[in-house]
Amino acid sequence: MNKRIALITGATSGIGAATARILAAHNFKLILCGRRIERLNAMADELMSQTEVYTLVFDVRDQQATARSLQSLPVDWKSIDVLINNAGNAHGLDPIQSGSIADWDAMIDINVKGLLYVSKEVIPGMTERKSGHIINIGSIAGKEVYPNGNVYCASKFAVDALTKGMRMDLYPFGIKVTGIHPGMVETEFSVVRFKGDEERAANVYKGLEPLKPEDIADVILYTLQAPKHVVLADVTIFPTAQGSASLVKRD
Repeated sequence: MNKRIALITGATSGIGAATARILAAHNFKLILCGRRIERLNAMADELMSQTEVYTLVFDVRDQQATARSLQSLPVDWKSIDVLINNAGNAHGLDPIQSGSIADWDAMIDINVKGLLYVSKEVIPGMTERKSGHIINIGSIAGKEVYPNGNVYCASKFAVDALTKGMRMDLYPFGIKVTGIHPGMVETEFSVVRFKGDEERAANVYKGLEPLKPEDIADVILYTLQAPKHVVLADVTIFPTAQGSASLVKRD
């Protein structure tokens, strides 16, 4: 049986890296995408003993670079079976009246437009082959708005809407579409949101056991291993200490 080819954006850290590791261990060929070439090369070196790995360096915000990179794939890598739209970020945690336009642009460009740019290059091959699985990594912020979340929440609500729209458009082709919406996961997320303030980022997870990237990767693998007639359409995942986007029990 041929190995399925999985393309993962944002593959150099957090959920993307954890997913690459678990899929490498379960017989997937990997196309790892990211902006940081050193990290991509390190991931490839780590995983090549388990599976075949191909790396692409580009920023999902750049439509032309995204198209150029994905169109450059060798013929034997073009038949992508699984697309995991994982690249995404939060920038700032400010009320709407004092928010940064640069932060707004970054979140919309990465979380929404970047997802669309990558999907635009991959979906035609899936529709032609009448098979495939798209997993969009959203957030509880795409299900519930919270104070000062404004534009970040809007971008993740857009991911949720796009996931539902993709499913409606693509189910006639036998393509599965899954939305995975984590609550609190301890990654670089908060460090990026607080612009490198590691102390403030650490306080986000203080007094509770948050999800780990590996927890989300486990769910992604389970989703990909479901029988052909089964699609996990919409999955929300919390740590036990979290009751909603804004309800958290701390010790």
